[in-house]
Amino acid sequence: MKTKPPKIHVHTLGCSKNDVDSEVLLAQCRANQFGISDKAEGSDVLVINTCGFIESAKQESINHILDGVRLKESGQVSQLLVMGCLSERYADALRTDIPEVDQYFGSNNLPEILHAMGGEYKYELLGERSLTTPQHFAYLKISEGCDNPCSFCAIPLMRGGHRTKPMDELVTEATLLHQKGVKELILIGQDLTYYGLDLYGSRKLDELLLRLSDIGFTWIRLLYAYPAKFPLHILPVIRERENICNYLDMPLQHISTNVLKSMRRGVTEKRLRELLGIIKEEVPGIRLRTTFIIGYPNETRDDFEALLQFMHDIRFNRVGVFPYSQEDDTTAFPLGDPIPKKEKMRRVKAVMDLQEEISLDHNMMLLGKQLPVLIDRIEGGVAYGRTEYDCPEVDNEFVVQGASDGFDTRELRAGHFYTAEITDVEPHDMFGIITGRLD
Repeated sequence: MKTKPPKIHVHTLGCSKNDVDSEVLLAQCRANQFGISDKAEGSDVLVINTCGFIESAKQESINHILDGVRLKESGQVSQLLVMGCLSERYADALRTDIPEVDQYFGSNNLPEILHAMGGEYKYELLGERSLTTPQHFAYLKISEGCDNPCSFCAIPLMRGGHRTKPMDELVTEATLLHQKGVKELILIGQDLTYYGLDLYGSRKLDELLLRLSDIGFTWIRLLYAYPAKFPLHILPVIRERENICNYLDMPLQHISTNVLKSMRRGVTEKRLRELLGIIKEEVPGIRLRTTFIIGYPNETRDDFEALLQFMHDIRFNRVGVFPYSQEDDTTAFPLGDPIPKKEKMRRVKAVMDLQEEISLDHNMMLLGKQLPVLIDRIEGGVAYGRTEYDCPEVDNEFVVQGASDGFDTRELRAGHFYTAEITDVEPHDMFGIITGRLD
């Protein structure tokens, strides 16, 4: 007698790399004729894809696991599976502390997860994913793991060393995404710049970009470009290909050579300033996004003041900030965590206050200009979109306040491009009117 296929709910925590893993898992579930539920309650199997990047992310993952346990104990879920970075790194401890979970898996154990649910991994589904993002944009994970020796980072402990995904496979995956209606392709990996070095013997990000550009996406965006040994040969490609956004995310983490050395970043303040100058010269008008870690164990007040001065000088378009989180088994762990949390948060606020001023200045320069805008969503009759210079979820939004004569805002549709005039700005958002449709 045939059993009824299980109904699966996948709950994803953490970064866009986890999103991609969950999308691959969902595609496999569909291929196994499993049902997909949009909520955990009432599903047969709850899969929690965890994050273990920093302490707050670990705690959030644990809280969601405990929520899953309560659902299982109350009979609202039959089977509870946990996967992802936290599970990869702390599986033994989790099995001891939360034994109610049926099975724990790492980040790259999809065949085993499918087997635990009563299915089998379909190896023929090359590049197939069930998107969890809006249909018009998607992430493309071009590599797995990382070989960089950053002292503060536990990613290599969870994801392993860098492994390039073959270019032909990525082109196939991207082509399938384009056929599904994806207009914006966002390249991710722990370090995009390392792409190809392990598999082809040299850095091949430029070649990959050219091949992806030829597929026909309207926008291609690059996230997570490591600054040490940055491949300058990708800059002409960004400059010359119209569908590659003038946007680059480069997590610098700090600027003080003293701190960078302890972080094992492989760069100095002098080199970073030179590199950023070259990038701005080679790609005029490029928008730069970066992230900083504040309160690293050997960060002095002078180091912090140097960081603020650096921000004054470079005037990044977008900045993210993390207070330092001491992680087990990293090379920075023996340094302790000497800077009090209150002082870390004071410094974080100082960085964000300064960036708010800089962001407002950048946005003010766009007043009255017309730019292409991609509408992401429409809520309560209000449309929200982004320009070429903004990544979803982390950057500015463009809020539609109306339309020019001859264009009815009721015609706006998510996932389409429009021309828009910027009529008002705030530090992290822009407002304006739609003046026409582009697609």
